[in-house]
Amino acid sequence: MSTTSTTVPAPAQKPAHMYQLIAAASIGNALEWFDLLIYGYFAVTISRLFFPAANETVSLLLALGTFGISYLARPVGAIFLGAYADRAGRKASLLLSIFLMMIGTFLMLIMPSYASIGILAPISVLLARLMQGFSVGGEFGSATAFLVEHGSERKGYFASWQWASQGLAALVASAFGVALTTLLTRQQLESWGWRTPYLLGLLIGPVGLYIRRRVAETPEFLRIKPTRTPVRDLLVTQWDRVLLAIGAVVVSTSSNYLILYMPTYAAKSLHLPQSTGFVATLVGAFILTFGAPMIGHWSDTFGRSRIMMAATLLFLVSSYPVFRILTAHASMATIVLTVAWMSLLKTGYSGALPAFLAECFPAQTRATGMSLSYNIGVPIFGGFAPFYITWFIALTGSKMAPGFYMIFSALLGLVALLIARARLHLQ
Repeated sequence: MSTTSTTVPAPAQKPAHMYQLIAAASIGNALEWFDLLIYGYFAVTISRLFFPAANETVSLLLALGTFGISYLARPVGAIFLGAYADRAGRKASLLLSIFLMMIGTFLMLIMPSYASIGILAPISVLLARLMQGFSVGGEFGSATAFLVEHGSERKGYFASWQWASQGLAALVASAFGVALTTLLTRQQLESWGWRTPYLLGLLIGPVGLYIRRRVAETPEFLRIKPTRTPVRDLLVTQWDRVLLAIGAVVVSTSSNYLILYMPTYAAKSLHLPQSTGFVATLVGAFILTFGAPMIGHWSDTFGRSRIMMAATLLFLVSSYPVFRILTAHASMATIVLTVAWMSLLKTGYSGALPAFLAECFPAQTRATGMSLSYNIGVPIFGGFAPFYITWFIALTGSKMAPGFYMIFSALLGLVALLIARARLHLQ
C-alpha cells in the first residue's frame, strides 16, 4: 500500500488572504449545492411542469430519477477534472468547473415546460442535469485539495468551509422555498416563481470565477512533481484507499440528501404544507453553516475519525426513534426538531470529513482520489436517496423509510471508518 507524502507546512496565512482562499474554494461548492437544493426542494413543482403523468407518484419518481441519473455524470467529471487538477494545478481545475457549472444553471433558468415543447422538456432537463453533474464532478476534490494545501497547519478548519458553504447555500435556498411557497399561488410558482432561485445562482457564478482567477496555486502542489497518470496510479496502487474513502462519504451524503428530501417528504408522506419542510431545512442550514467550521477546528485538535465515529454511532441509535416520533406526531414542531437533530449529527460528521478524505491520499493523486471516491459515493448513496425512499414508501406504505435508510448508511460508514483507522492510521 502506498503511503501519503510528507510535506513541509506552509507559512501561516494572513486573515484577509485566508478568507479570500476560503471564498475562492468554497463558492463553487456553494453554487453546486444551491442548484441541487433548488431542484430537490421544488421536485414536486418540477415534476408537474416537466414530467407530467396520470399518477402523481409516477411523475415525482420521474423527476427524482432524473435528479439521480444526473449523478452518473459525476464520476466522469471527477476523472477528467480531478486528473486535470493533479496535472495542471488546483486553480486551473477550479476555474474550468465553475464555468461549466454556470452553463448548467443557465439551461435550467431558460428551460421551457412540457406544455411548451413536449418530450423535449424532460430530455432537456436531463441534459442540463448531466452537464451540471459533470462540472461538479471535480469540484469537491479540487477545492478541498486547494484548501488543505493552503492551510496545512489547520487542515480541518480550512476544509470544513466546504460544508459551511453548503450550509450557507441551504440557508438561501430554504429562504427561497419558504418565501415562494407562502407568498405565491400555485399558478405563480409553476409559471415563474421556481425559476427565480436559478437567476440568483447564475449571478453568483461570475463572482466565483473572478475570485478564483485572483488566487495563487497551492504551495504544496508547486513543491511536488505532478504525475502524468493520476488515474492509473490511483486505481492500480491506491484502490483500497478509494474504497475506504467511498465508505467514509456514505454517512455524510445520505444525511445530506435525506435533509434535502424533507420538504417533499413533508408534503407527500406527512401531508403537511410544503412550506413546513422548508422551515425545517432552514433551521438545519443554520446548524451546518455555523457548526462545520467549529467541528473542523476541533478535528485539528482531537482527531477527525474520533469525531466522525461518534456522529455515526448517534445516527445508528437515534434514526429509528426520531422518525417513529415524527410519523406518529407529524407537525411543524416535530419535523423541525427531526431536521435539527439530523443536521447536528450531519455537521459533526461532515465538518471533519473533507480533511479526513484529503489525508487518505498523497498530494500527487489527492484531487483525483477525493473527486472519484466522493462522486462514486454521492450518486449511489446520496443522489438516488430521494428516489429510494419514495419508491420504498410507495412499495410498502411505510413512512419509516428515511429512518431505515439512515441506519443502513450508518452501518456502512462505521465499517469504513474502523478499517481506515486500522489500515491508514488516520486519527
